[in-house]
Order: sequence, then structure tokens, then C-alpha cells
Amino acid sequence: MAPVTAAFEERTGSAGERMHALVERLYPLCRSITGDGVRATLDIVGEYVPLEVHEVPTGTQVLDWTVPQEWNIRDAYIADSTGRRVVDFAASSLHVLGYSVPVARRMPLAELREHLHTLPDHPTWVPYRTSYYTPEWGFCLAQETLDALPDGEYEVRVDSTLADGHLTYAEHVVPGQVSDEVIVSCHVCHPSLANDNLAGIAVATFLARALAEETPYYTYRFIYAPGTIGAITWLARNAERIERVRHGLVLACAGDPGRLTYKRSRRGDAEIDRVMSHVLATSERPHQVNEFTPYGYDERQYCSPGFDLGVGSLSRTPYAGYPEYHTSADNPGFVSPEAMEDTLAVCREAFSVLDRNRRYVNLSPYGEPQLGRRGLYASLGGRSDAQQAQMAMLWVLSMADGERGLLDVAERAGLPFDSVAGAADALAAAGLIKA
Repeated sequence: MAPVTAAFEERTGSAGERMHALVERLYPLCRSITGDGVRATLDIVGEYVPLEVHEVPTGTQVLDWTVPQEWNIRDAYIADSTGRRVVDFAASSLHVLGYSVPVARRMPLAELREHLHTLPDHPTWVPYRTSYYTPEWGFCLAQETLDALPDGEYEVRVDSTLADGHLTYAEHVVPGQVSDEVIVSCHVCHPSLANDNLAGIAVATFLARALAEETPYYTYRFIYAPGTIGAITWLARNAERIERVRHGLVLACAGDPGRLTYKRSRRGDAEIDRVMSHVLATSERPHQVNEFTPYGYDERQYCSPGFDLGVGSLSRTPYAGYPEYHTSADNPGFVSPEAMEDTLAVCREAFSVLDRNRRYVNLSPYGEPQLGRRGLYASLGGRSDAQQAQMAMLWVLSMADGERGLLDVAERAGLPFDSVAGAADALAAAGLIKA
């Protein structure tokens, strides 16, 4: 069956179902921190949103790192004495240790075992393992497969290349009313792992499409890059842009059945931290907010002391927090359209708050202005939330000192941001406040 194209997916299913279809398209590809798998991934994402693709040559100095050689693989297998492939890269890209150097040998099982990786506690699962910066080779397989292998000699072949080439990453920009930027970052280096991080790629892509249908206040820059080295490369190549980055969010593990989890930026009180905490709390979704740690995904690069950007991380179950993490059990069946759609909705809610979090000045600060004669109370008649809306107006007037934004008002008043922003719109239209 021919793959579903972006043009076709437009006509079918909910946003969650379409994101899941994108995960299924990307799942078979063998990705790594470099190579044709990354390019093929970006080609598919480029059918959904236009991308500017960047190629950075091997050997390029990027901060304290160097862009490595490019790795590509055509085939790999372990075959028994009859020629039957008992482990086959063609069946799953997880079967090969990432960045395995070429090998073509025959060896006894006892020697081969030193290059095999399994998960004894989950005997039917295949682990994900890599060796990016050490020249090794190896295979990953189910423990039950290894247990069934008889002693004897096996043919081992890894048809790969490790040579000078490029590191590939891509950007998509949604222009805003101002040049100040919000960055949204996801990693594109993992092979057949649906939650980590194809769900993050899918949510980022559909978030970009949703924002493009609006007129956002900020400019939104979506970064699709290999983990760690990709983010470091982007930072090294965008020094002149860093001062324009006001907020940021790393998306990962965005489709599993767990509750939403937000990890704060290194600052701990960046605006994105406050926005995400407020949105999650007022939405009454099951969630958890964690403090920053210098381990995890690429938020640790964006938050490194020299940059100290206000970038947090949104996931459902955090990395290594579910048994399926970095195993073949993290397949398209593990992620759901509903979970990805929920993650997307939270991102949209949070960015809506970011875009509308303005500071206002009360133009009638001496005493409470008469709202009734301006029709503001009358406009609330019949509304189920009339009391909340009235309180929101009073709180906005009380705190519109030019120093505090609408999020400050919402937090102080214990009101949903949308109610406060709606009150501000009404008061501004009546000439009582101005931004």
C-alpha cells in the first residue's frame, strides 16, 4: 500500500488520528544523529510544513563539540549455519547498535555474545542502544531469541558507512507580529521509537500548522534536530538570534497514556514556567510539574548557563519513566491519537496565554470607574460566568499598573487566564486601560 500523503491526511480523521498516521509513516525509518534516515524523516515532515534544511559538515566546531562523521546503514544481520537470518535489520532498525562500524565476519556464539544486547526482564522486547562516539558494533535482540540460539558459528554482517558527511537539522518559522521568538524543539535522532520521539515530532508539526492559521504575537521557530549535538549545533550557529528568544518548549514523549508532565527551565520562574503551571492547573488535567535538572532532553542545552534561555520541557510520562522506554514496545500501538491531541491542546492553550500576556495601564486609576454607565456590567447579563467576569474586570483595573501582566492578575485572583484576558479586552475597548 502506498504511504498516506499529507494531502490525503488533510481529508481524513481528527487531528489526533492524523498525528498518529504521521507517527506510523515515520516509524520504520532508521534515524540516528546523522545520515539519510534524518533526511528522509525531514522530507516527510516537509510535506506537512515547509522546512529550511541545514547541512553542517563533519568536523565543524560547535561550542565544545565537533560535528561527527555521518553514519548510514544499508543492511545488517546475524545468520546461522543454514543462512537463515536470526536477527535482521530489515525487520526493525532497533536490531543494530546505532553507529555500528562495518563488520563482515564469522564467529562462534560465545564470541558473538559480547556484541549482543537484550532485556532479560522483558524477554520479548528489543532494546535501543547506541555507540555514537566510540567505534563499536553490535546487535540488539529479544532475550527469547538469544536463548533459542544454539552453539555454533554465525555469519555477522553490518553493511554501514562511517565517513565525513553532514549533520542535518531543519527549521520551520511561523511569522508573528513581533520578531521576538518562541522556540519549539524536538529531536529527530531516534529510530523506531513512537513515543520517544515520533509523537513529539508529530505534535510539533501540527502545532506549527495550527499557529500558521492564526496571527500569533510572537514569531514561532520550530527546530527539528538530533538530540544533544543537534541542539548544540543550532545554538552555535544562531548566536545572533539568541537575544530574540523569549520563551521555549522542548516536546518529547508526547503520546503515551500517562499524565502530562512539565519540567521547569533552569531559571525556575521563567514566563513559560508560570504559563505552563497555570494552564495545567486551571485545566484540571491530571499533571505534574517538576523542577529543572541538568539531565533529560535538549532543554538542558538551551538552559545551559551561558544561554540561560527560558525553555521548559513538556511530555506525558517523562523519559525512562515507563517500561517501554527505549525498547521495541515503544511502537505505534503504545501511543494514542487522544494523548497526542491532548498534548497539542495544552501547547495551544499555553501559547495563547504567552501571546496575550500584556501589561496594561489603568487610565482611570483614582477610585473605581463606573462600569455600569459604560455598558460593561450590562454586557454580562445572562452569562453563566457573570460573577467571574465581573471579578476579572475589577482585578484587571486594580492591577493595571504597567508593571504586572495579565498572568500576574490571573495568578493573584485565582481566575482562568481566558477570563482575565477577556476582561482586559472589554476594558480596553471601553477606553479604561491601555497596553
